[in-house]
Amino acid sequence: MQVEIWSDVVCPWCYLGKARFEKALAGFEHRDEVTVVYRSFELDPGKVGTEPLLDMLTAKYGPQAAEMEQRVAGLAAEEGLGYRTDREIGNTFDAHRLLHLAREKGLEAETVSALFRANFAEARDVFDAGVLAEVAVEAGLAREDAEAVLGDPERYAEAVRAEEREAGELGAGGVPFFVLGRRFGVSGGQSVEVFSQALERAWAAGSGGGSGSV
Repeated sequence: MQVEIWSDVVCPWCYLGKARFEKALAGFEHRDEVTVVYRSFELDPGKVGTEPLLDMLTAKYGPQAAEMEQRVAGLAAEEGLGYRTDREIGNTFDAHRLLHLAREKGLEAETVSALFRANFAEARDVFDAGVLAEVAVEAGLAREDAEAVLGDPERYAEAVRAEEREAGELGAGGVPFFVLGRRFGVSGGQSVEVFSQALERAWAAGSGGGSGSV
């Protein structure tokens, strides 16, 4: 069974959802028969330049933004994840192009994890080509391959846009969005229990039909 996860590397609920889903998958009886594929989704495709995350959130949500971030940091800590609130925010299109290279090289899961860690736990500038190349190397990719992609804005660009269009076609207005066996959809960074139930239902539906959302 294939599980597709539409996400963005700067989405905190994608970061949390990934950890929770992986815990559910680890306890799933048929986990060795599940393939996970990450799909591209940009939260702010028109973003130009970078700015402090808290500045952006404060402009959007007001003075409670810092408190909101601290609550998410607490949830991340419960999952054993590092979470810094002094991050920058910027355009993630290049990161998504890099992830398509990683999928081609069989290192997608490692690169997704490395990008999440670099952004959330280490507050590194994952919007800079040099930093992205460093993260790619940490994930096991060859530096020359990563730099070749990052230096050519058209490499994997259409692949990223195609997956973003598909998210819209599937009704995903935000991320994370999980599609299990093309039968069940799960929206948001749900609990481990919800993901466990979704895996069981999708697996059962693969044998007996049916579809829906969780």
